[in-house]
Amino acid sequence: MTSTKNVVIRWASSPRDYKWLQSLWVSRWGGETMVSHGQFFKVTELKAFLATDQGKIFGALTFSANPGQSECVSLDALAPRMGIGTALLNAWESWARHQEIERLWLITSNDNLNALRFYQKRGFRLCRLYPGAVDAARLQKPEIPLLGETGIPIHDEIELEKWIGTESGY
Repeated sequence: MTSTKNVVIRWASSPRDYKWLQSLWVSRWGGETMVSHGQFFKVTELKAFLATDQGKIFGALTFSANPGQSECVSLDALAPRMGIGTALLNAWESWARHQEIERLWLITSNDNLNALRFYQKRGFRLCRLYPGAVDAARLQKPEIPLLGETGIPIHDEIELEKWIGTESGY
């Protein structure tokens, strides 16, 4: 196990890093691509932070960036409840502030109660519901499961957002 005091957050920058991210996505997300809000994402086309301890990777956050906003596409903490997810979110937010990005956002599915709890505790707010969006994504990516880990049927996408560095938003 590791603790956040030993974890270093760094950019994914090498082909080896992205090969590791591809295998993470295959094992945890069912493939090298992700479908969210009707858009396909390839891990190799995203920016990413890695959480490492003595060279071993314990987590990753992948994201896209557009003027004024950045979307978290995936967040994986391989050592749960050790602060790795929070450290990765903090690195993303710090990067966004330096880039003068005002809005951070992400999509999760209706069954992902742990994610909904995690993000809201870190200042993200529910902002949009996309009924049937996962059902539609499943037509493009059939390996998306019908049921979540807790047995909840997966149908909808929920968007969460966090406004930073601005008086607008909330």
